[in-house]
Amino acid sequence: MSARRLPGRTDHIVVVGAGLAGLAAALHLLGAGRRVTVVERDALPGGRAGRLELGGYRIDTGPTVLTMPDLADEAFAAVGDSLYRRTELIPLHPAYRACFADGGTLDVHTAADAMAAEVERFAGPGEAAGYLRLRAWLERLYRAQMRRFIDTNFDSPLGLLNADLARLAALGGFSRLDRRVGGCLRDERLRRIFTFQALYAGVPPARALAAYAVIAYMDTVAGVYFPRGGMHALPRAMADAAADAGADLRFGQEVTRLERRGDRVTAVVTDQDRIPCDALVLTPDLPVAYRLLGRRPRRPLRLRHAPSAVVLHAGTDRTWPRLAHHTLSFGAAWRTTFDELTRTGQLMSDPSLLITRPTATDPGLAPPGRHLHYILAPCPNTDIGPGPAAWGDLAPRYRATLLRELERRGLHGIEAAIEEECLVTPAAWQARGHAAGTPFSAAHTFAQTGPFRPRNLVRGTENAVLAGCGTTPGVGVPTVLVSGKLAAARVTGPRPRTPAGARPRRPAPSRESTA
Repeated sequence: MSARRLPGRTDHIVVVGAGLAGLAAALHLLGAGRRVTVVERDALPGGRAGRLELGGYRIDTGPTVLTMPDLADEAFAAVGDSLYRRTELIPLHPAYRACFADGGTLDVHTAADAMAAEVERFAGPGEAAGYLRLRAWLERLYRAQMRRFIDTNFDSPLGLLNADLARLAALGGFSRLDRRVGGCLRDERLRRIFTFQALYAGVPPARALAAYAVIAYMDTVAGVYFPRGGMHALPRAMADAAADAGADLRFGQEVTRLERRGDRVTAVVTDQDRIPCDALVLTPDLPVAYRLLGRRPRRPLRLRHAPSAVVLHAGTDRTWPRLAHHTLSFGAAWRTTFDELTRTGQLMSDPSLLITRPTATDPGLAPPGRHLHYILAPCPNTDIGPGPAAWGDLAPRYRATLLRELERRGLHGIEAAIEEECLVTPAAWQARGHAAGTPFSAAHTFAQTGPFRPRNLVRGTENAVLAGCGTTPGVGVPTVLVSGKLAAARVTGPRPRTPAGARPRRPAPSRESTA
């Protein structure tokens, strides 16, 4: 049974927001023959995946990890274009470097043989065999989930009832994540590599469903890439492809209200213009979208939001050899870290950090001889932790705490090395319209996943559809791209998948990052 489509005329679609979800929706709609207008409040495309120019440093303001690039290429293919013609993607080897509190270091490779050898070096042959068993399970889990649970529109929980549900249950997808991973790996440090993603999903591994390990598949099996020019190169290429396919892109316009006639939106009104439409795709965070629609769906339980993050963007006159492109710097604590982030609302007492050094792969993102570092520290959202007002005084103190911790972990002289910086706190995320001051939206609890996540259709408005990380299927670059595709399918109906042989072949990258 096919998913519900928007009724009535859908010739001209207005997409509100030129982030990854909005641009993916626009490309799929253009490929289906719709006329598309994209309205974006910022001067550039990208949304969360924006760009900050600071003293010659070109800073990505949002996600830093790109996996599953073929999901982006699907959007380009919808208009006869190709991601691989528009951007140069550099595979990262290693995908991550993990540094542990006991001094141990592990390079995370996405090739099975290379990773098995690294695990054997790090923890012995028994753990290497366990890694290979885990990898095989992750591959089966991904195949069971992708088309029927992630890349699909649900009209009700009954949509879960299919043969793949039984297959997912047989794979142990409804057991607990840490128990399933622990069944393959005994070394607690190794288990973190395949469960740290829960920091951003907002569910401790002890409570998360094993099905969420599909995120670990994307990170540790499918490959991690970096676009030359930074992550912002992806939405920029998508916007260029949309413009070339006929989209009307209007930057620097904020949507102020929607005009309605009964249950239909008839026009989008910005601070500069009025744009009539047959239907619209809304990609702002859910509270903003619901406010514009004047409708809020009833839920039996209040939405729980994922943890937030403090991000320090630092342009420096030096770097540190121990840092790869992506470095996971783990504290000794683990279970208490999740308690602090999701239950008690305290800042991490022994932080686990993501440090990204994009200039390891693309030196052109900084002035000659300079380096760019992105330090992400998960923190409680403003619902359970410090509120937006508290961050005014807290931000400089927490910056100092982070820099002291980085110094202690071997980044000697980091504070003195900083030439340009930008500190982003939950207060800044909230000011951008992100509920609970988090860029990671609603947590991926069972009651907020699949058909139980806020739907991309809103009762009482028959010609509007939602896209973005707050709705189906969820948080992360791959799933946000899918959300744009699913929103377009609500307008056009599902389109036939482009056969692999009909797409342009990926060019071999000019080089690989081996930072």
